[in-house]
Amino acid sequence: MERNLRKERIGIVASNKMEKSISVLVERKMKHPMYGKFVNKSRKFIAHDEKNECNEGDLVKIMETRPISKNKCWRLVEILERAK
Repeated sequence: MERNLRKERIGIVASNKMEKSISVLVERKMKHPMYGKFVNKSRKFIAHDEKNECNEGDLVKIMETRPISKNKCWRLVEILERAK
């Protein structure tokens, strides 16, 4: 049986104060429907970080998964870039 494609997002770790969880801020540019100006839209996702290896400011890739808790249904795939 083949698994459906899962959503992936790339964002910056906003918080790692939780146990085995990180808060990831994903930003995207969107064109305003009326004025045509590009606006930054952002959204925070709570992702599962099994080994507690992320730090604030890291660039990470997260993937959609089954619900792990009340508001956690994403998991860490890889750390693309460490914070300086």
